Amino acid sequence: MRLFENTMTFVKKHMRILLILADILGMGISCWLAMILKFDATTLLKDWFDNNIIFIMAVDLISTALFFIIFKVYNRMWQYMVITDYVKTAEAFILSKIVTVIPFFYIWGIPTEGPKQTRSFFTWMFIYSCLFAFSVMFSRVFVLLGYRSWRAYLQKKEINKYEGKKKNVMIIGAGGTAMRLIEEFRSSTTYENRYKVVALIDDNKRKQGGYLNGIKIYGGRDVIIKVAKEQDIDEIFFAANSADKENRKALLKLCSETGCLLKTVPSITTVQKNESLSAKLRKVDYTDLLGRDQIKPDLTKVFELLKDQTVFVSGGGGSIGSELVRQVAASGVAKTIIIFDIAENGAYEIQQEIRRNHPEVDLKVLIGSIRDEKRLCEIFEEYKPDFVYHAAAHKHVPLMEDSPKEAVKNNVFGTFNLAKTADKYGVKRFVMISTDKAVNPTNVMGATKRICEMIVQSFNKNSKTEYVAVRFGNVLGSNGSVIPLFKEQIEKGGPVTVTHPDIIRYFMLIPEAVSLVLQAGAYANGGEIFILDMGSPVKIRELAENLIRLSGHVPGEDIEIKYTGLRDGEKLYEELLISEEGIQKTQNNLIYIARPMEFDSERLFKRIDYMREIMEGATGREIVDIVKELVPTFNPQNVAFKDEVEVKEEEKEEVHA
Repeated sequence: MRLFENTMTFVKKHMRILLILADILGMGISCWLAMILKFDATTLLKDWFDNNIIFIMAVDLISTALFFIIFKVYNRMWQYMVITDYVKTAEAFILSKIVTVIPFFYIWGIPTEGPKQTRSFFTWMFIYSCLFAFSVMFSRVFVLLGYRSWRAYLQKKEINKYEGKKKNVMIIGAGGTAMRLIEEFRSSTTYENRYKVVALIDDNKRKQGGYLNGIKIYGGRDVIIKVAKEQDIDEIFFAANSADKENRKALLKLCSETGCLLKTVPSITTVQKNESLSAKLRKVDYTDLLGRDQIKPDLTKVFELLKDQTVFVSGGGGSIGSELVRQVAASGVAKTIIIFDIAENGAYEIQQEIRRNHPEVDLKVLIGSIRDEKRLCEIFEEYKPDFVYHAAAHKHVPLMEDSPKEAVKNNVFGTFNLAKTADKYGVKRFVMISTDKAVNPTNVMGATKRICEMIVQSFNKNSKTEYVAVRFGNVLGSNGSVIPLFKEQIEKGGPVTVTHPDIIRYFMLIPEAVSLVLQAGAYANGGEIFILDMGSPVKIRELAENLIRLSGHVPGEDIEIKYTGLRDGEKLYEELLISEEGIQKTQNNLIYIARPMEFDSERLFKRIDYMREIMEGATGREIVDIVKELVPTFNPQNVAFKDEVEVKEEEKEEVHA
């Protein structure tokens, strides 16, 4: 075995030289055999060939070498079976023989005795060419077979180390993707994942009961759970890339019920010829749980609007702000992009990403707080931004319930400062990121964001700047969202904590939400509150169960789901519309405009000024009371605040009576 390994290593290292030597040797043997087979001692050609054999071989060697170089015969990977390589080699060989014949027959004048001798020459040439062609192809086939034997030996040697540890795999979709995947597993030398495909599933009835690469196609989706149990499946690979969103969702749900680890396979059309398909296997994650195609709006008009403009993004290091920066930078249209954030870590990370991926972008990263009006004025004075995307805010509901004054300082005062500065320095458009929690708010965070919407609408009334707000629900994978928490809890073995079995939320991917924010901003005339269609709401309990199943566990058995109760300020469900608002359609059927509610802007600004004055000495309850005055639909669920607000309401009723 050691000799075999050393020999194959030497052959692989010196493949090109060995093939050249094999072709030279094959040429000599073929020429000699052709002479023995064709000529006898009585022909004139026999004597002539005897005297000129070296010259003949030299001419043919030069001709063959020339065309083999032109057609890159020696640069090809002969250890792989590719038909085009053999076709090109045959073309080079035929042309070389034609070129070899011409000088001998028409220039040097081969001695002939009429047509019979001429035919003898061409017969010899044909026999020689066939023998030489066989020699050339034999050497290549020998390399191919030797290489495959070598890989089979290495694979067997590697697999023997892990005997009994191979993972049984079921593939959903018996098409080209599945075929290539099976071939890759079989030809792998390292066999790192030690996969053994034992079953295929396909809804196409014509395929059911048949075999693909020796693997049985057991049936359609109705047998997934049954086959998974019978064949002791460890992992399921989802390769049904042609399935529409509804079928994909249904298939993923069935697969998740098996308790097997579920991975998805990219389509072979998206993978380069020499790339490994198995290397691109990934676990099914939260992006696959939407049950719909990812929204990809046409942003051409948006980027035309931002062309040669200076774009300012507050909270540019956060999950939403950084994606805004990412998409604007990728478009390459903005003159300058300004990332403004008080958190230096997030700002630094997106700065490095943009510099790495889009070094041509003029990017400014500035640290500061939207609470600091002087800092904002310094920046706007120097850079003169044209567009402002306001994503900076305190968004964590339970934390803001415990620190309501900080929610007001950052969300309300910060938004007021930024809106005022935008007006002062003549910004063209101001787009604020709002939330569905601003609708009939039950928590301080949502109520402060509702005040922010009112600030934006108030400034729009008397400013040349166009102020708008964009309201949407939760984004999957954002900082503080449930997905990272659930994944971390699953990795630790549970329990997965859900506040309430019936709690629901609207979800969207971060890139989707940001694309729609950009597009909504392009529709603005000023004063609108845009509402994004978040699709169907998702039960958090079902989301947790699906993540547990997709991780290869059984909910309630392997991983416990623990219900902790609604947190302070938390609703069972969120709303995207205030009932009094109504909606108006836009050019995009995923973006709507809410009809703004009437409110007194002068009173709003006076109460904001009053809160600034009393902020240092006021209690959290006093601040919540003022917020309640500004947002009549605010219904606090935090017991500490709720009691105080109810007392105030009772006092008002008594005074009125």
